[in-house]
Amino acid sequence: MPSVFVQGRPVDSYPRLAPEARRGTVRRVTEVGEEVLHKPCRDVTEFGPDLAALIDDMFLTMYVADGAGLAANQVGVDLRVFVYDCPDDDGVRHVGHVVNPVLEQLAASDRRLLDEPEACLSVPGGWMDVPRPDRAVVLGLDRDGNALRVEGTGYFARCLAHETDHVNGQVYLDRLSGRDRKEALRRMADRRDEVFARRAARTAELSRG
Repeated sequence: MPSVFVQGRPVDSYPRLAPEARRGTVRRVTEVGEEVLHKPCRDVTEFGPDLAALIDDMFLTMYVADGAGLAANQVGVDLRVFVYDCPDDDGVRHVGHVVNPVLEQLAASDRRLLDEPEACLSVPGGWMDVPRPDRAVVLGLDRDGNALRVEGTGYFARCLAHETDHVNGQVYLDRLSGRDRKEALRRMADRRDEVFARRAARTAELSRG
């Protein structure tokens, strides 16, 4: 089994950070409660340098925030795009981006629900167990408009579902009971300053190369 998949395809080797991040600029990560996170994003209809620059910025912002995935509305842009750099449960690394993602509906016989911890860069410091299928398939396009199919299992499947939720205007808190949502927000309040301190340190680390 290859150790790295990029855009759903196996590669022989890959750098610690996706090359896109070297071209990117860090953007502010939006937080739960901001309107852009709670409404469906627009389809991407123009493929060109602006989209490529957005993807570059999203990769660097994701790394600074120490995330496994990031959607465009998490940097304030209401377009259906997300990036990811995420392991699956077998330790295989998956890196890439998806434009106009659609989560394929799988038969119940092809998946099982796992109730495991989930967090979000837009809920800094908050986390809660969320039931998600252990397998996910996302269909979409790359930055040049070419068709993509990305499949994930375990933690990477969770990432694909989580990021597709984002472009549909949904955060993981929306999948929780009222009591669990309050608990996740309490954890966010307790840990938010610590999270932002880590992000500042990570920004300094990456700026040194």
